[in-house]
Amino acid sequence: MDFISVVLLAVALAMDCFSVSLANGTRMPALKARPVVELAFFMGLFQALMPVIGWFLGSRFLRWIGAFDHWVAFGLLFFLGVKMCVDALRPEKTDAAEPFRQSFAQVMLMSVATSIDALAVGVSFAMIEMSISMPVVVIGLVSSVFSVTGSAIGYRFGQVKWFNARLVGGLMLIAIGVKILLSHLLA
Repeated sequence: MDFISVVLLAVALAMDCFSVSLANGTRMPALKARPVVELAFFMGLFQALMPVIGWFLGSRFLRWIGAFDHWVAFGLLFFLGVKMCVDALRPEKTDAAEPFRQSFAQVMLMSVATSIDALAVGVSFAMIEMSISMPVVVIGLVSSVFSVTGSAIGYRFGQVKWFNARLVGGLMLIAIGVKILLSHLLA
């Protein structure tokens, strides 16, 4: 696989990172570096780590992993999306606005949910006996960049006052989960 193909593959894998980061960015009252960089770091890390795991597992476990990976991704994204929607529909507190909180557990759930497809990519690398050192670096970097970009764009959408960003972000997470599930069930 040549470098251009690896970059295109990385972009395809990073689209879920972008979408989830976009949804997460809509919840931010201020665009601060720490939560954006933290999410981007873990998105990139898991996108790079999963192909390595898949490569080591090899084709021997492909049927077992492929049987449920889409259900795990769907479940995680659906759970996060429903939680965001419920929070969005709760009446706002009249005293002080609730500060943006991005827990480590939420970051991990989003990172794992968006990187499960990368596991199968790693298995495919093993099947074609391809070295994974260069692809995992490219995949991790592209995913991190897409995550930062998604967070920044999401933040801009979240600043529009009539726009219920948290509800839209939650619905986006649910839609991404459904898309992942349907793409595997209908394939």
